[in-house]
Amino acid sequence: MPREFARARRVEDQLQRLLVDLIRREVKDPRVGPLTITAVEVTNDFSHARVFVTPFGGQGDAVKLVECLQHAAGFLRSGIRKELRLHTTPALEFILDESIDRAAKVSALINEAVAEDRSHHPEEPGDDDPARR
Repeated sequence: MPREFARARRVEDQLQRLLVDLIRREVKDPRVGPLTITAVEVTNDFSHARVFVTPFGGQGDAVKLVECLQHAAGFLRSGIRKELRLHTTPALEFILDESIDRAAKVSALINEAVAEDRSHHPEEPGDDDPARR
């Protein structure tokens, strides 16, 4: 079974690189701006691939981006078929990756809580001494 897992990872990596290139070169829809493909997951039989995307730098309408990419999925699949030598070319499903936004929100909440805690408990002299922790 380890060979199957290693092959799946290689196919996922190849798909990610190829899709970035295909979208950049071939997709002419103006609603598809700069984007980041954060991950690709293929099923065990390589018949389906889930492609996680996010607008680059949070710019643009993420929902429209996913809709446009899903509309171009057949075209992109044919490009994959031409470039990669796979027995089965996976059907593509584009999914908005919200993990970056969630991480930013959690980080902001942590920073806010730390700042509030500091306002209630001003640092005493010597609190930054690591030996006292």
